[in-house]
Amino acid sequence: MIFHCGPHTLDLSRPLVMGIVNVTPDSFSDGGQFSTTSLAIEHAMKLVEDGADILDIGGESTRPNAEPVSLEEELRRVIPVIEGIARRCDTPISIDTYKPPVMRAAVAAGASLVNDVRGLQEPGAIEVVAQCNAGVCLMHMPGTPQTMQNDPRYDDVVAEVRDFLLARAAACETAGISRERIMLDPGFGFGKRSVHNIALLRELEPLCRLGYPVLVGLSRKSVLGQITGNDVADRLPASLAAAVVAAMKGAAVVRVHDVKATRDALAVVAAISAVST
Repeated sequence: MIFHCGPHTLDLSRPLVMGIVNVTPDSFSDGGQFSTTSLAIEHAMKLVEDGADILDIGGESTRPNAEPVSLEEELRRVIPVIEGIARRCDTPISIDTYKPPVMRAAVAAGASLVNDVRGLQEPGAIEVVAQCNAGVCLMHMPGTPQTMQNDPRYDDVVAEVRDFLLARAAACETAGISRERIMLDPGFGFGKRSVHNIALLRELEPLCRLGYPVLVGLSRKSVLGQITGNDVADRLPASLAAAVVAAMKGAAVVRVHDVKATRDALAVVAAISAVST
């Protein structure tokens, strides 16, 4: 499968690694570590050195109960970082935002993928992506970061997530965004209890057979802490296990904090998959 985003054509014959660059003071895992432009750019370059296929830049935390960030503040955080990365490497850059003005400015600065936790539901968002030729990742999230963990309930979480993502993909295609530019994300940890997250990972293969590449973001998330009892800083082994399971079930992209360790784990998956029997 091939994925098109701006000037980049991504070969998805092996799972790609998306490295996380949070330019925020309050992200759940690394908030504040890379909150200045220079620190964020240097961290991004380290992720590229470690083997990141895509860099995901975010200026507003989407952890549960995170405070919203103004448009002006989000632009101030992310645009200089995107410009700095684009000057130093040609690795595809993703902008993690739901705000259409940030999408437009980020693409102008050098981003080629829009990673939207709201699935392009904000007014004008679909039009921005359609016009700028960027790729898009559509995520499932009921409510907002402020409300999503308020007693989330599903009759059938896999079916409901699938139906939402297919509806959003259809809306994008109707608006002129070609199928080759669309990626889906079940939204692990967004409006879901542990049982929902585990069900989605267990049943990931049907989602990966819908005709769109699937991104999985489980790195260091609370469901892994609930399974292992470990704090955020001690969730690397669990994160690697989740990435391996996702890759073996068909995920096209894994979004992670620990790029090199994940690349090593996925190399084992690739070697096993390539062995003829």
